[in-house]
Amino acid sequence: MLRYLLRRLVILLLSLLIAAVVLFVLLRLLPGDPAAALVGVGATPEQIEAARAQIGSDQPLGAQFVTYLGDLARFDLGQSFVSRASVLEEISRRLSVTLPLTLAAFALALVIAVPLGVLAAVKADRWIGLVLSVVSQIGIAVPVFWLGILLVYQFSLTLRWLPSGGFPLRGYAQPGQAIESMVLPVLTIAIIMSASLMRYVRASMLEVLNSDFLRTARALGESHNGALVRHGLRNAAVPVVSVLGIELSTTFLGAVVVEQVFSLPGMGSMLLLGIQQRDYPNIQGVLLVSTLLVLLTGFLADILQRMLDPRLREASR
Repeated sequence: MLRYLLRRLVILLLSLLIAAVVLFVLLRLLPGDPAAALVGVGATPEQIEAARAQIGSDQPLGAQFVTYLGDLARFDLGQSFVSRASVLEEISRRLSVTLPLTLAAFALALVIAVPLGVLAAVKADRWIGLVLSVVSQIGIAVPVFWLGILLVYQFSLTLRWLPSGGFPLRGYAQPGQAIESMVLPVLTIAIIMSASLMRYVRASMLEVLNSDFLRTARALGESHNGALVRHGLRNAAVPVVSVLGIELSTTFLGAVVVEQVFSLPGMGSMLLLGIQQRDYPNIQGVLLVSTLLVLLTGFLADILQRMLDPRLREASR
């Protein structure tokens, strides 16, 4: 298992390095000059050249690449072309919004999806199973931004229970306002995610309910609920864990839409602003940190699968 962990860590680091190289190359292939965007319309050629010297884009591409990798080796994501602020510090500040949003929505989606998915499988031949399946299918088809707008209309404009968007200037130093501003975005993501997760949980549980080992446990005298809890849930969890990793990664990457709907100062708004301003360090930093989080999520999901299933541990030796 230790050898497997080390091998997976090496793969993770190599994947991150490849992602960093791809990001560097693709950004330099995009049309437009970040120096011209920095100085604005009507700038003279001398001003544009001075801006290029300031941000380092006047250097040969190979020299820029070596500097970029050297900075990454020191965990330095550079400075913003526009604000001259540290990209790493800005990302850390923005992650304090995006990570709680993503993790809280993920936890709430699990609380909703797991019991309802199990119920939909156990009662698959009853009306409640059909209703839950239809509801989950509708939830998958609903666009996340449309649901966000609908929740804002209902709970902010009509009932006036919650704010329609924004985040307190002092952040979590104003905990009441911070929590209130997160309620609707968390609900928006959780409802959409739980609909998708419910389908996977239902499919996995249906497979377990029809398995030989569950029938054997029943034949040996265990009750239906006892066999389901003792043997069924753990076996059903193994394929669902990999799906959970994918869903968590997708939720983190898709938070950009929800953050725009609710005007949250997270990673998504930082990325969009960087694209508008052609701020390469900000764009590279956000995408690289996002890639790292996605890779870490997959890594943790893989390890959790092997902890749940002894067969996978044996296969990794």
